[in-house]
Amino acid sequence: MALWLFKEEPGNYSFADLQRDGRTLWTGVSNALARQHLRRVQVGDRVLFYHTGKEKAVVGEMRVVGGPRPESDEDEKSVAVEVEPVRALERAVGLAEIKDDPLLADWELVRLPRLSVMPVTEAQWKRIEELSRAAS
Repeated sequence: MALWLFKEEPGNYSFADLQRDGRTLWTGVSNALARQHLRRVQVGDRVLFYHTGKEKAVVGEMRVVGGPRPESDEDEKSVAVEVEPVRALERAVGLAEIKDDPLLADWELVRLPRLSVMPVTEAQWKRIEELSRAAS
């Protein structure tokens, strides 16, 4: 099982939308590196849901329930996976807090801010969970 982070603008599709819908097909990834990451995603992988835009925070956890498949016939390189919600974090973990944390400073989330799909190490995942339980 691998760990990932997927980003989305909450005005487009939020974690609350995912909770309401029960599952969704994760689409719209156009960056070549993000697509490479998405092709490696497998059923059962855990995913952090990150709200972009004004919020800029990790807000929830998802699970992959449908492996990589073409998103469209028009774009042969397109890829999508199906996800379902697991839980909202106790407290959203904002990007400023992530940047200030020495354990997260070398994460792609900090180094490559426009990347919408990225791997997460076990140490990074654990730290996000710890931060989500801490008082702000």
